Amino acid sequence: MALKSEDLIWPGTDVRIDGALDVQLTHRGMRPLRLPIWVKPQLPFALDLMAQANAGVRLVLCTEATSVELTVHATRVDIHGTGPVPAVVDVTVHGVRTHRHAVTGGDVLRILPGKAPQFTAGNPETLRFTQLPAGTKEVEIWLPQSAACDLISLTANAPISQPSATDKPRWIHYGSSISHCVEAEGPTKTWPSVAAAAVGLHSTNLGFAGEAMLDPCVARVIRDLPADLITLEIGANIVGQAAMRERTFLPAVHGFLDTIRDGHPDTRIVVMSPIPSPATENQPGPTVIDVETGRPHALGDSKGVAQGALTTGSVRKLLQHLTSERAQTDHALHYLDGRALFHADEVADLHDGLHPNATAYIRMGTRFAELLAEHAWIAQ
Repeated sequence: MALKSEDLIWPGTDVRIDGALDVQLTHRGMRPLRLPIWVKPQLPFALDLMAQANAGVRLVLCTEATSVELTVHATRVDIHGTGPVPAVVDVTVHGVRTHRHAVTGGDVLRILPGKAPQFTAGNPETLRFTQLPAGTKEVEIWLPQSAACDLISLTANAPISQPSATDKPRWIHYGSSISHCVEAEGPTKTWPSVAAAAVGLHSTNLGFAGEAMLDPCVARVIRDLPADLITLEIGANIVGQAAMRERTFLPAVHGFLDTIRDGHPDTRIVVMSPIPSPATENQPGPTVIDVETGRPHALGDSKGVAQGALTTGSVRKLLQHLTSERAQTDHALHYLDGRALFHADEVADLHDGLHPNATAYIRMGTRFAELLAEHAWIAQ
């Protein structure tokens, strides 16, 4: 989206924000949002928080500058009581990363189980990116996937202009923490970012850690966005929180797809099942973190599967069957087993027994790019 500096806070000229669907003006500046403001009244606290984290959000500008400074006030999250999740900003020039800068200031929101969130105020910081290549260039400043950011100012040692409109195919991806990729080494190294860069896609990442619950308002958002490819990673959070049973899960998936199809009758949609999850492959959720091992432990009774309790394994079968049935009349609908991106024999790369490590996310992105080409899921 293009933001007019005279209407907001940017000096000089226009800067485009890709990967964000809206911005919210705060007392500090403006905050990119990955869901539009109109859905806020329908969002639970956790989903609203995750939608403010900047997975896939980048500032795009054209300039001859060799030095750019961005002042931000970040809000980082501490979910274990051991300190905020690391946050970094990546800068690319013509798609090649030239800089990486850690974000260490700003506010900290501490969220611990069974306790009210605790807020610690901090200060803004200025990130300086110097020695950029000479000449006119397209610069992308990728905001941290793990933090919200109030953008305060952007300055450079040469004029900034709005870049040309992108002609890349548009890809919308929805999913859980496995798509949000907080554990990636940086915002350009989440698996959706890696795949988009490899294939040349304009990506919008709607991965929400812990919050991929098939919310109807999110389906309406996807319905109304331009898209050449839509991918939906479904099931991980629903199993992990025992949020649904088979009886409610199947209609929810159908409804999510029906809503998207209202706006995208012919767009290719790929339904992606979960990657391996040792704790819940054959055991229903909910899951808790074992205090001794730090790994997830499923509390559900495997005998409940016969009565509709969901496991990661059963979700895969249900999604494959549902997609196969719908594909008889919807020829632009496809199924992808999540284990094609993260193999079953790679569980040692689940650093906490649930989330891939940074290296595995890069591998997943490379594999997805290969699958896009293999199946011709998007026209180039």
